[in-house]
Amino acid sequence: MKHIVVLTGAGISAESGLKTFRDANGLWEGHDVMSVASPEGFRANPDLVLEFYNQRRRQLLQVQPNAAHTELATLENDYKVTIITQNVDDLHERAGSKNVIHLHGELLKARSINNENDIVSWTTDLVIGDYNTVGEQLRPHIVWFGEAVPMIDPAMTICKSATDLIIIGTSMQVYPAAGLMHYIPDGTPVYFIDPNPNIKNSQYLTVIAKPATLGVKEAIKMIKTTP
Repeated sequence: MKHIVVLTGAGISAESGLKTFRDANGLWEGHDVMSVASPEGFRANPDLVLEFYNQRRRQLLQVQPNAAHTELATLENDYKVTIITQNVDDLHERAGSKNVIHLHGELLKARSINNENDIVSWTTDLVIGDYNTVGEQLRPHIVWFGEAVPMIDPAMTICKSATDLIIIGTSMQVYPAAGLMHYIPDGTPVYFIDPNPNIKNSQYLTVIAKPATLGVKEAIKMIKTTP
């Protein structure tokens, strides 16, 4: 059976109405990225950081998976599918995907500031004074800049068994996620879906210059008609 590995980024969730939060100047909602997405930023102004993620969490709960999410979930009826996402939303899971690895954490979870393995589900606002069972402050379960990416090693292992690779809504310019392409077997067909692609077709690379909701359908059709 084919093992289709899917790498997704902000572009797939944008079509559900989720903001990417990052503008042309590299600001997130008007804030310097390091002030809201780093351990240093959290220490300097925890209220600001918590509210930044509270806003994102509220928005996430108001949107739904789009056709690209559901097409990928349906693909599991015919193939082994593993989704490796840089997104912190749960839209893949809500669409029905069973095997999802979150490289950068999950917005609907929180964890102890002292123990990264003490993780709980969290769907409401998170504020100072929200503690775990042993009295430790909770923070968003998000991998901030400067922190290790604990799921990158499992993701590398998964890529080694890929028979097909689909890349959706990510420029593949940000490491360590960008390095995952180097772990797929030689000759693996790669489908790169982006409405404004920064690369061109090559021997094993097919560029689909369409938004995710259209591009995923096209990539799946190609996979199903290729031995």
